[in-house]
Amino acid sequence: MASRKAAQKSLSLAPVLDLNEATALRDKLMALKGSDLTIDASAVERVGTLCAQVLMAGAKTWEADKRNYTFAKASEPFLKTMQLIGVDIEHLLAKETQQ
Repeated sequence: MASRKAAQKSLSLAPVLDLNEATALRDKLMALKGSDLTIDASAVERVGTLCAQVLMAGAKTWEADKRNYTFAKASEPFLKTMQLIGVDIEHLLAKETQQ
């Protein structure tokens, strides 16, 4: 169990997740592959659909690898945008983040 804890990584998302950020976001996620991941989306002000797709592809990749992929903190704009574009991340939110 201790080795699993040691493999925990975190990623803080940029305030603007637009087309220009999509490649960088993918690269950051791929660099963290193989570890449990906690994502901090508390600073996000805007989310584009391409970055939403990258984040959800990451969720599928981590699920296939049997690793944890959790949003520990999420801003209201992030949550609302994901909901508006039809992406359900409720199951990925940390228990403290869920309302």
